[in-house]
Amino acid sequence: MNQEQNVMQDSQATFPVNVDVSAAMRRVMDIMDNVAPEDRQRLLQGLVSVYNLSPLVSSADAGSGHKREGIPFSDEKIVSPKEFLFQKRPQSDVERVATLAYYLTHYRDTPHFKTLDISKLNTEAAQAKFSNTAYAVDNATKQGYLVPAVKGNKQISAPGELFVEALPDREAAKQAMQTARPKKRSKRVLQSKGKSLNNGVEVDQEA
Repeated sequence: MNQEQNVMQDSQATFPVNVDVSAAMRRVMDIMDNVAPEDRQRLLQGLVSVYNLSPLVSSADAGSGHKREGIPFSDEKIVSPKEFLFQKRPQSDVERVATLAYYLTHYRDTPHFKTLDISKLNTEAAQAKFSNTAYAVDNATKQGYLVPAVKGNKQISAPGELFVEALPDREAAKQAMQTARPKKRSKRVLQSKGKSLNNGVEVDQEA
């Protein structure tokens, strides 16, 4: 009887109902210490099959997938751009640009992109063509969904990310965008500050 068969038989031994998991783990580790390193993966796969457990994923396989850092549902299948747009339901060209930009950033590892990247992804997502993609991207930038990046590229802004994440809840999306946007100072405040500075200069001159 070979070493793997011994381990498999031992792993199928009857344990008390309230077995101590730590003790069981130590026992398994003691067994694994006596198995050749090159045979350990095969042994684990055998145990997975015998006990109908979830399949083991190697580190190489895990690294080959599209990891989406910060996305809570990373274990489910990668959503297609068509599905993502359907889930988010943007209602204007500007919102669609922001949603496509979010997808490029988090699902395609493309945080910096050009207008052509937005246009191509829009086609892949089976969306209606933009009447003018460059104009839509420019408007998305003016409204704060996108910001300039290096070498003439664009990137999604922090408020833009919050907006897309909140969709399709439009009220929550608008609130997220408003909260994240930097507040603009009113003309009255700026004029008042200008007068104060001028008065200060005049007082200094008189002194």
